[in-house]
Amino acid sequence: MGELPFVGSVYEKRLAIIGIEKIVDLLYHIPHRYLDFSKSLKITQTNIGDVVTLKGELISLKNHYTRIGRKFQIGEVKDASGIISVVWFNQPFLVRNLFPGEYLSLSGKIDWFGRKKALISPEYEKVSTDGKCIHTGGFVPVYPETYGISSKWLRNRIKSAYDLLSGEIKDTFPEILLSKNNLYSLPDAIRAVHFPKSLTEAERGKKRLAFDELLFLQIQNIQRKLSWNKYNIPYKLLSQPKIIKSFVTSLPFVLTPSQQKAITEITDDMLKPCPMNRLLEGDVGSGKTVVATVAAFLCFANGYQTIIMAPTQILAQQHFDTLNMLLQPYKVRISLVTSGSTKYEIGRSDIFIGTHALLYKKVNLEKVALAIIDEQHRFGVEQRANLIKRSDNKLIAPHVLTMTATPIPRTVALTFYGDLDLSTLTESPSGRKKTQTWIVPPQKRDGAYSWIRKNIINNNEQAFVICPLIEESSVESLKSVRAASNEYIFLKKEFKNIKVGLLHGKLNASEKNNVLGKFKKGKINILVATPVVEVGIDVPNATIIIIEAAERYGLAQLHQLRGRVGRGNKKSYCLLFAETKSAKVISRLNAMQESISGFELAELDLKLRGPGEIFGLKQHGFPDLKIATWQDISLIKKSKEVANEIIDSHNKYKYFLNHFNKTQLVSN
Repeated sequence: MGELPFVGSVYEKRLAIIGIEKIVDLLYHIPHRYLDFSKSLKITQTNIGDVVTLKGELISLKNHYTRIGRKFQIGEVKDASGIISVVWFNQPFLVRNLFPGEYLSLSGKIDWFGRKKALISPEYEKVSTDGKCIHTGGFVPVYPETYGISSKWLRNRIKSAYDLLSGEIKDTFPEILLSKNNLYSLPDAIRAVHFPKSLTEAERGKKRLAFDELLFLQIQNIQRKLSWNKYNIPYKLLSQPKIIKSFVTSLPFVLTPSQQKAITEITDDMLKPCPMNRLLEGDVGSGKTVVATVAAFLCFANGYQTIIMAPTQILAQQHFDTLNMLLQPYKVRISLVTSGSTKYEIGRSDIFIGTHALLYKKVNLEKVALAIIDEQHRFGVEQRANLIKRSDNKLIAPHVLTMTATPIPRTVALTFYGDLDLSTLTESPSGRKKTQTWIVPPQKRDGAYSWIRKNIINNNEQAFVICPLIEESSVESLKSVRAASNEYIFLKKEFKNIKVGLLHGKLNASEKNNVLGKFKKGKINILVATPVVEVGIDVPNATIIIIEAAERYGLAQLHQLRGRVGRGNKKSYCLLFAETKSAKVISRLNAMQESISGFELAELDLKLRGPGEIFGLKQHGFPDLKIATWQDISLIKKSKEVANEIIDSHNKYKYFLNHFNKTQLVSN
């Protein structure tokens, strides 16, 4: 970065905050909007209300003071047609930067100043000898900013970077595919994004760069899938239809059609000579654990082991309890291995359940045929890579089944998890009651507390209270958000003679298990928690969940949190406490009151809010797109089609693929 003017160590640190670490990164820092200063007029042609660009000579510029001491700057500019006043507010430094006799380009709105027509608070720059302007005239980009980095500063640095690198921008993307998909070349796209002649041109430039970003993901996924298919399985499995049918028939419930379909897809994969790599995506309470248990039972029936990895000790313990209950009649030996505790079966275990610590502890993993990874996005590539072994100069990998309860729109899932085959559970098990959902405005809070108190005392029920923060924030925009630690203290006073507990991510494993154990045993009536409960807490007697600051969550995450209740045979309730008065936000939250699935809610939030944090995935390591957007379904589909064409005809596109494998298509 040192090659650019005005970029020292301080600015390098600031740029790093917005993902700019190399000079080329500046060219991929894309504007989020443009100022339309394309209307260029002579001074006498302007009318009140016009947003225009004027060019002329500065005649005068002085600071003036109001009666209460505020400063404004007033000057005059002339061109061949006339003279106009120019006014700025609270920018006293201008008189030290702009001098009479200089030729300026100014863009802004024409309005009244007193009784005179004037150009108010315009963008400005001195016109260079070549006459080119970057802050005024035409369509001026406005960039994502950070502290100490303005769009004006960025425009200057990006112009310098473009002048330095534009001759080196090479496009290896096949011309035949550019033409076929109506895409700009890479040099044209970068110029169009930063220095557009029209908004249409800017959009086409951004489309090409977004396409590159998506294409990179798609090709990477296809290559990962092809590489995985080259691995060998350590053990060949037989179908064992009678034993599997006996186990399914013995279950205390009837499987849903999508559970049956998923079991068929998974067991078919497990009989193939190459290792399975499948994602099981299921809504809250859709029965993913049972499907995974059937897969583990198939390994057991063949005499081989299964490992199950969960993101938290709480969830690992829950899987341990569930599988012991389901498999107990078959004498399946199950061990629990976490950093906090270990429960071994005597002799060889058939199933190991634990956190990722399972991969690093000394356990007897001699005959592992299947690895099940719960909440797939919380595990890194490194942990999954540890499953792959080398034997007789061959790479050996067990079958891998990954699961997620996070509802992700199908198109998004097929892009991010494109290297995995996808199975989806679409129904809830029969008998599961719908959770009644209400939006509770501030004036009804006291009434809600009275209703909760009555249900806990009279019906011996339990409740969750979910707060987005652990402790009160000093950040202005978060000061009004209720924090778990303070809410715990408040609710202890509000609900006298009712036991209140606190659970959040800063507690250590034994403290979490202690609190959760008391809640499960009914020794705690109200559990105040952060969204740490989103995954893996199953308390059938919990019938009420309050979600504070509900407007701060995406619909899909609210749906996941709501899934913590409704797990027993009692009617359950979800109370969305919302402080907002925004009709738009209330309308969005109203979708929670309708009988639609988590996947439908995720699709709806994608349309209403855009990608952002709508899936509640940022805290889970789910990566952002820098240029493309998950809303652009057609571009996602097109990038997948092109990726498949390139890989299928790899000899034809050898030059492009060689380049692709050496460098990313986009700098991020």
